[in-house]
Amino acid sequence: MKIKQSLGEKTFDIGNILFLALMCIIVLIPLLHIIAGSFSSTNALIHSQVKLWPVEFNFDNYGQVLNNSFFWNSFRVTIFITVVGTIINLLLTVLMAYPLSKSGLRGRKIVVLIIVFTMIFSAPLIPTYLVVKSLGLINTLWALIIPSAISMFNVILCLTFFKSLPEELFEAARVDGMSEYGILFKIVVPLSVPILVTLTLYYAVHHWNSYFSAMIYITKPDLRPLQLYLYSMIAQGNTNDVSSNIMEELDTSPEGLKMATIIVATVPIMFIYPFIQKHFIKGTMLGSLKE
Repeated sequence: MKIKQSLGEKTFDIGNILFLALMCIIVLIPLLHIIAGSFSSTNALIHSQVKLWPVEFNFDNYGQVLNNSFFWNSFRVTIFITVVGTIINLLLTVLMAYPLSKSGLRGRKIVVLIIVFTMIFSAPLIPTYLVVKSLGLINTLWALIIPSAISMFNVILCLTFFKSLPEELFEAARVDGMSEYGILFKIVVPLSVPILVTLTLYYAVHHWNSYFSAMIYITKPDLRPLQLYLYSMIAQGNTNDVSSNIMEELDTSPEGLKMATIIVATVPIMFIYPFIQKHFIKGTMLGSLKE
């Protein structure tokens, strides 16, 4: 049954749609410009002829990026960090959130208070660096995974979702002799697919886009993740991985290579979202509610 809206509600909906459409356009314009530039010729880029559509269409920039061994090495590093880091993140988050979702747990309030404290007051950079160095993690990929192995915000989100699950189901499993680990991995986890998919996306995007930690802890070129590789190209103007002769022969330019690299580095993480959109929206909504 269609609900009749008042004039004020209709006005609000129209204004909301127009505002969101404007925000989408503002976000899309720079992205469209980068896509157009990545497919444009060097001459068009030099003379600033590229706006939102490619000028003198060519694939040379992408061909050079995809044939660049430095790019693929950084890509493999980022894949490893994203996959391994996300698995560790999810495992630790679930193992911490499940016991804290039980109101009868002793010391629960103190632990939750400590969690909230760490969300407000984060550790300074220098002490964190000294801890990572003392553990011998400098110039290792674990330096990009272990310090951010768990997010307290995501723990609270997961904890809130677990509390919404019926306790009677767990009591019945305990009566049948199932252990707490069995309840967690055979009952809680299958019922928590929406929130786990949401957390997977949060953690994966964080690892994929992270570059600051690598800039602090990584000095070896062969351990650079993709975002640090992009940073060296864009912020520092480093395109030394490609010789000038190849650029002239293939009609590529530093600016075009930067744009093509940005697109190639962005597409994989953007490609994932449409397949998990349903679970992501459901998990975000359910994880934010409290009984």
